[in-house]
Parts: sequence; C-alpha cells; structure tokens
Amino acid sequence: MRDFHLPGRSATYATNGMCATSHPLAAKVAVQILESGGNAVDAAIAAGVLLGICEPQMTGIGGDCFILLSPAGSEEVIALNGSGRSPAGLSAAALREAGHTAVPRKSVEAITVPGAIDAFCRLSKDYGKIGIASCLAPAIYYAKAGVPVTPRTAFDWAIAAGTITGDAQKFYLNNGAAATVGQMFKAPNQAEVLERVALEGRDGFYEGEVAEDMVASLNALGGSHTLEDFYNTACEYTTPISGDYKGTELVEHPPNGQGATAILMNNMLQHFDIASMDALGAQRVHIEAEVAKLAYDTRNRMLADENHMTRLEHMLSPETAAQLAALVDPKRVMADPVKLSETVHKDTVYLTVVDKDLMSVSLIYSIYESFGSGMASSKFGINFQNRGAGFTLEEGHPNEAAGDKRPMHTIIPGMLRKDGKVTMPFGVMGGSYQPAGHARFMSNMIDFGMDSQTAIDAPRSFPDAGQLKVERGYSDAVHAELVEMGHDVIVPEVAIGGAQSILINHETGVLEGASDARKDGCALGY
Repeated sequence: MRDFHLPGRSATYATNGMCATSHPLAAKVAVQILESGGNAVDAAIAAGVLLGICEPQMTGIGGDCFILLSPAGSEEVIALNGSGRSPAGLSAAALREAGHTAVPRKSVEAITVPGAIDAFCRLSKDYGKIGIASCLAPAIYYAKAGVPVTPRTAFDWAIAAGTITGDAQKFYLNNGAAATVGQMFKAPNQAEVLERVALEGRDGFYEGEVAEDMVASLNALGGSHTLEDFYNTACEYTTPISGDYKGTELVEHPPNGQGATAILMNNMLQHFDIASMDALGAQRVHIEAEVAKLAYDTRNRMLADENHMTRLEHMLSPETAAQLAALVDPKRVMADPVKLSETVHKDTVYLTVVDKDLMSVSLIYSIYESFGSGMASSKFGINFQNRGAGFTLEEGHPNEAAGDKRPMHTIIPGMLRKDGKVTMPFGVMGGSYQPAGHARFMSNMIDFGMDSQTAIDAPRSFPDAGQLKVERGYSDAVHAELVEMGHDVIVPEVAIGGAQSILINHETGVLEGASDARKDGCALGY
C-alpha cells in the first residue's frame, strides 16, 4: 500500500469493466462503450483510435498496432499482428549505394504502410459486438469538435515541433508553433477518413481517395509506395510466445515484435537474487542494465519479420540466458556487450480493457517516433509512421531492409497468466525500453510485492547509447554508486516510458486498474 502522506495515486477498482489508457477522454469513452453493451474489443478500438486525436504525437491512423486478446470464457491468448510492410520497391542496396549505413529515421524510405486500420476492422468483425462504425463514432466526433491539449501531450509536442515538415505543418502546427496546454486540437480531415472506414470498412482506407492521397503524397516525397502496396496490406493472427518468471507466465507476441527480448531478460534475471536487493538501490539498477545490454544485443542480431527469422528458439532457450547471465560482472560495467556476447550467438500509446465477461484486450498502437516521420498526406493529414527505421542495412541480416517486409518492431503488448488463467493484460510504452519495462514491472510485483500502481510508479532506469538513463526518483547516493561501477549516468529530459495494467482477481471478481502518472491518463471502471 502506498504512503498516503506522499503524492501519488491509488489503483482503480471495479467489477463490471475496466479500461486503463494514457488519456482520460479515451478511458471515459471506453467505459461508455462497455456500459452501453459493447465488449472489451469494441472499447479498445474506440479508445485507441481516439488516442490518435488526443495524442497525435504518439499514434494515429498512419501507424501500426499489436493486440493480445483473451476471449470471454477462455484462457486462450490470441495475437493479432497489425504491423504494415515496407513498399515493394524498398531496396537496402540502393540505400547503401546512396551512402547510408542505416535507414534515415525521418526519411520517406522509413515510411511503411499503415497496418492498424486493417487490424481494427478485422478485430471488430471477428470479436466485437457493436460494429466498426460505432467504435469509430467517438473519434469522429472529437476529431471534428476538438480536444483540449493536455500537459504531457504539449510537452512532447514542443520537443518534436522542429521535426514536423512539409504538409504535416498545416495539420500539426499553429503558424509554425507547437500546440500548448489547453489549446484545442481538431482534425476534421481525419474525421472524414474515419467516416469512410465506418461506411466501407478497411476498403475506405486502403482503396479509393484516401489511399490515393497517401500514395500521391509519398511519391511526391520520393517514395516508391504504390496503391498495390496499400491494397495488399493485411493483418495476421499469430501464435503467442511465453516464458515463466518465478511461477508467472509472461505472454508476448512473436517477432517481428521484440517480446522475445523481454522473455530473454526474465530468463537472465532469474540467475541473480534480485529479491534480496534494495528495490531502489544501485545494485539492482546495475544488474538490470547489464542484462538489458546483452538481451538487446541478442535482439539486434536475430530479431526480424517472423518469415525471415530463424533463431527464435535460441533467443528463448534457458541455456542462452544462462550463458549470457554468466557474462555479467555484478560490480563493474561490461566494456563491450557486443563482443562479449559473440560467443553465445553465432513514441506509442498502450491501453488495456477488461469487460464484465473477462474478455481481456492488451493493445499497443504507434507511429514510432514522436509524430512518426514528421510527414503527412497532403489532403487528409494522415501522419506517416517511420517504422522502417527499424530495419538494418547490414547485408544478409534477417532484418535487412527489403520490399514487402515487416521491420523489427519495438511495440509489445503483454499479458500475464498464473495457474493457466489470464491475470493481467499490461503494457509499457517507451520505444526500445519496452522489454526492460516488462521485466522491471514483473520484478517489482513478484520480487518486491508491489501492487500494480506502485510497480508502475516506481522509478526507472535504462542503458541507452552508452549512457545509463536514471529517472529523478533515484537518490544521489544511487547515482554516485552507479558512477563508481563505471556507468555514465544521466537524468533524461523525458521520463522513461509509460504503462497501463488491469489485474483480474478471479476469486473476488474485482478488477484493479493502474495507469502511469508519467502520462496524462487514468484507469476507469464501473
């Protein structure tokens, strides 16, 4: 239980349904959908699409999604991959010949075809109750009427304003400036797109005038995208992967998402006595950082589109985790994780909904970096993601950029199962941080007995580009101890990630929702 003398928030408790999102308006809409007879799928789609209006820097209809679903009355977990593919004309060789060593992050070559709308339409048809038109109605209304810009959205907007270019400026800037707190943001052109999807389903987006607007805009920017690339876009149901952490099963998407990295981290962390450490101490931060470096190096070597990846079993193997864990020095920073591990291997919104029948949805939806590519279609203002930056240009690599291929994705929804029952849909935002975030969230609850809200609120750290990012929640003494171990410690400008979760108490029937204070959102139930 939290200390009520200190600032913070309590978890939210209800029995008939629960939603946790990064924006209050989306949470409110989700609960209204549940109250009016919709199920968790309907509520999740409604909230997710609305978040593209409430948090346009984080997500939108030009992006991708991944979904884990546990149907009502079932302990099965279904995975739906709503990530789009590269245009058929994308060529790593051409990029290398142009002098690039990586896919330029804010380039038209980094723009992949949006996959989310196709996935939402498919999910609504297969598992929803009220139809896609009813799911999209709230977002259509608010796109026309506008939503007030909230503090975290304004904070992110100001940082990213300089990356918004071309046609996107007329849709996402006010006379060249970022939106500010309390200002109304409207997207009537996107409302028109959503109205077409409501009437025509996925064809209203991937064919006709909307698709033509996107393709013409991309071609004008130098892209090789075609109408055929959009027409051929299709989500896929896949088989989830999972791993055990001290009696709790972590369920993740298979590649091209990076969920295998979270399972690998958990497997490695079980070789250390984490529970005996100070939950907010330097020793735990150090071990997690070193484990993350090795796990992410594994990811970078192996992870790719599932149709191109051959070493998933190696990533998930306990033997691989044991060999990697043995490389960690508990007192010193490793010099070069890439070389050490050679012997072993040859910006985003997350939401979750649970309804009265315990259908559980874990949904993550993103345009990758803040405002994605920074480019948008000229007529409808659809903000293009830059997910193709997840490809590598290394020749022969399974994740090498190529046409009609899904890049390695950072976004990963999660679910926990215990004794065969789904106990918690959850997710952690924050780009590459997400696997480390999944591992830490689980460790906070399992190793240190934290409730879900406290586990989300607890300070975070993450090794990134040779530095160790440490949030201000850690003491100066912890900073000093980490520096003594050899870490280059910095306090990041932006808090690390965000998170949402819903704990299902199967004995009492009570749902416990938790939402990250690093965002503007909340958990609501009824």
